[in-house]
Parts: sequence; C-alpha cells; structure tokens
Amino acid sequence: VLKARGCSNIICVDLDNSRLVLATKFGADVVLNPDSCNVPEEILKITGYRGADSVYEAAGMSETVDTAIKSVRKGGTVTLIGNLSSSVDLPLQSIVARQIKLQGSCAICGEFPEVLKLISEGKIDVDSLISAEAPLSEGASWFERLYKKEPGLLKVILKP
Repeated sequence: VLKARGCSNIICVDLDNSRLVLATKFGADVVLNPDSCNVPEEILKITGYRGADSVYEAAGMSETVDTAIKSVRKGGTVTLIGNLSSSVDLPLQSIVARQIKLQGSCAICGEFPEVLKLISEGKIDVDSLISAEAPLSEGASWFERLYKKEPGLLKVILKP
C-alpha cells in the first residue's frame, strides 16, 4: 500500500525472516531483523542520519514502540497500530524534545474505495497474504494457531 501511495525507501523490520522475504516481495526496499542489527542505528544510516519520516509500529509492545520512536526523525510521525499490550512505556522526553507526532490507528477510516481500487488494479496483492479459508465454526482453532505464531500463517478468511 505504501508503494502504491508513492512512498519510497520503505524499510520493514521483523524478527521473522519469512515475513521479511514477503515484505521484499510487496515492495520493501530494505528489510531489517532486530536479531542481526541495531534497528535505529541502521535506519539512521539508511536515511543519511535523519531518521524515518513516518514509522508504523505493528506489534504494540514497549520494546517495539521504543524502537519506532528512536527510528523516526525529529518532527516525524509514529503511528501505533499494534496492540499486543494494553499499555506500553514511552520515552516521553524523546517524544517531546524531538517533537514527534504519536498517533493511533485501528482498522479503516474511510479508505475502502481507494483500497478496493488498488486491489482491482493489481497494485496490491492480497492473495499472497491469505493462508487459508475456513468455516466460521473453526474460527477459534484458527485464532489459536495465529496466536501461537504458526510458521507461514498470515491471514485466514472465515466464512459463515
């Protein structure tokens, strides 16, 4: 979606190397695994020591939020979309002193027509994200498999 919207120099960070391969397929220019590098330092190098303009944090844990804040440029925006934890520690001094915009996002906010258009034009490949289709009655077992982080399992469509 970011590529389709004209973003460039997209950096994806994940602990799962198979997801990093998928991110590259979907248009990430650089992929980083925190197990093999210091993510904020690498992002600073990649961006000419400026930091990322925007960061989307998708886990929702103190450590990953901290990494996001350390990776964004002064005056940049961190969008929190992950919520594995009900609360996280925030480096308040860094947010205030570096004038970072912090915002939350949940689900969709009126973008359906644009997203459907991008999918129909083939600019977004959703089929590669779908791991399975199953009856709604099997939903609980699929959620359990997702929570256990079953390798290769991304999105499951549950049908009533």
